[in-house]
Amino acid sequence: MKVLVVGGTGALGGHAALHLAAKGHDVTITGRGEGAPAGTPLTDLGFLRGDYVAGDFTAERLKGFDWVVFAAGNDPRHVPEGEDFGAWLLKANHVALPAFFAAAREAGVSRAVQLGSFYPQAAPELIAGNVYIQSRLAACEGARAEGRPGFDVVSVNAPFMVGTVPGLSSAIFEPYVAWAKGQIPIPFFAPTGGTNFMSFRSLSEAIEGALLRGEPGKAYLVGDENLTFREYFQLFFDAVGSDVVLEERDEELPLLPDVAIPQGRGNTISYEPDAGETALLGYRRGDVAAAVAEIVAQFG
Repeated sequence: MKVLVVGGTGALGGHAALHLAAKGHDVTITGRGEGAPAGTPLTDLGFLRGDYVAGDFTAERLKGFDWVVFAAGNDPRHVPEGEDFGAWLLKANHVALPAFFAAAREAGVSRAVQLGSFYPQAAPELIAGNVYIQSRLAACEGARAEGRPGFDVVSVNAPFMVGTVPGLSSAIFEPYVAWAKGQIPIPFFAPTGGTNFMSFRSLSEAIEGALLRGEPGKAYLVGDENLTFREYFQLFFDAVGSDVVLEERDEELPLLPDVAIPQGRGNTISYEPDAGETALLGYRRGDVAAAVAEIVAQFG
């Protein structure tokens, strides 16, 4: 199939694009820059420049693609400096994202996967008080609302993600490795609480499964391992060969600030993905430690 991965220059979209290309699909990625990140295998894929928030992806530009993977939903990292947080997320996730799916339908795309966030399904009690989570729910619902006979839209909603794309830098994981190796002067502790974690590899498999077998209009809550934050960060110290045993503190960790924990420090989001859905999508479980080892191998 001819596949377009929107946000394919990023980590999750890039990993999914490489996974689909390895399965024999003709994959094109999109990004706002001039091309795929240098020094990565993403440069071997087709590239289409554009910004969905700006409305760059018209039906005419999307013609010829069979499938679309949308991995460019906006979160707090994407809000431009000086822009109002809520207004930007409204523009990007409530309005521009469903408009993209409408254009894909008009272009003749047959299957589309919207990659979203786990919060609205795993912790619906957080929706009312969080503008970001509200915007991710609107994106999930808005994308699927554009589905019609002949244009199947499926959402795959993922938890905290762990992994790497060869050659691609990471503002999240490079500091984690440096900290575990004692190269950053931050005390060795983890905040209280925890969540569900999943590897890039598992997610890419789930996306492929959603394209092949996903029920049109369905939102799948995917995930892998429930870990405390202490257990999660300990994986990095163990992977670098450190003998440090992290302690748990009810204190903000600079590498995982409180703003990145919507349920609140000290609270936990845990769940088991539906076994039938996991089998249908065909993704592996128990892959988080292996993903951490790959991160350490790349950035260590």
